[in-house]
Amino acid sequence: MEDRVSISISDGIADVRLVRADKMNALDAAMFSALVAATERLSREKGVRVVVLSGEGRAFCAGLDMGRFAAMKEKGGNGVPGGENRDLTVRTHGKANFAQQAVWGWRQLPVPVIAAIHGVAFGGGFQLALGADMRFLSPDTRMSIMEIKWGLVPDMAGTPILASLVRDDILRELTYTGRIFSAQEAQAYGLATRICDDPRAAALEVAREIAGKSPDAIRAAKRMLNNLSVDPGPALLAESVEQQKLIGSPNQTESVRANLDKRAPKFADVG
Repeated sequence: MEDRVSISISDGIADVRLVRADKMNALDAAMFSALVAATERLSREKGVRVVVLSGEGRAFCAGLDMGRFAAMKEKGGNGVPGGENRDLTVRTHGKANFAQQAVWGWRQLPVPVIAAIHGVAFGGGFQLALGADMRFLSPDTRMSIMEIKWGLVPDMAGTPILASLVRDDILRELTYTGRIFSAQEAQAYGLATRICDDPRAAALEVAREIAGKSPDAIRAAKRMLNNLSVDPGPALLAESVEQQKLIGSPNQTESVRANLDKRAPKFADVG
């Protein structure tokens, strides 16, 4: 886990860092496993009162590793451990599958999570940010629900969270187009809690404030606020069902090949 995610704990604050800086913290199989392992470890740490999640290097998380898309170009696959052999509809972690747990696990932690985001948060990296209770962005951060570029739908637990944050038409526009949007737009849409020159420093400052409050009350507040949301189970399963239909289909494969070949895609009509 340490070559993908580092965890240091001090004064009740878990400082969690994605440490694959040379790849802009992209999500390969090892990163998925490390993220799930991190949430499992933190859920057992009695002394943790708040978590700060950030990325080293030039970006928070650039999304799915390009090597996974190269594999899709040749033989399909879903970009997570187990590749094309993994049944996405199987619930491995309660209501979530393995890839969803890399995001949903942060929501399930009994303590608040603050994501400090800089550079880019694209695709799966954007959805990872959604797993946090709060998102602090640098002014130059760029985000995207980028899955449509690859002929896919967002499937890492982002949709039930987005439904509670973003106006329906905005969510549809961002999902259908996959366009890249700014930190300022993210704040206007309800996706950024704050815009900060140094989001990690700001997140740690707020974390220290939270860590100074009664841990019983903080955990109770997170349970209570989580219960305000509708049951995420149907939405999580719907993500998996729709994604599984798309992966390896002719138009999805064409999306990947066209992007990697740097040409316009030629899609078959559907009816």
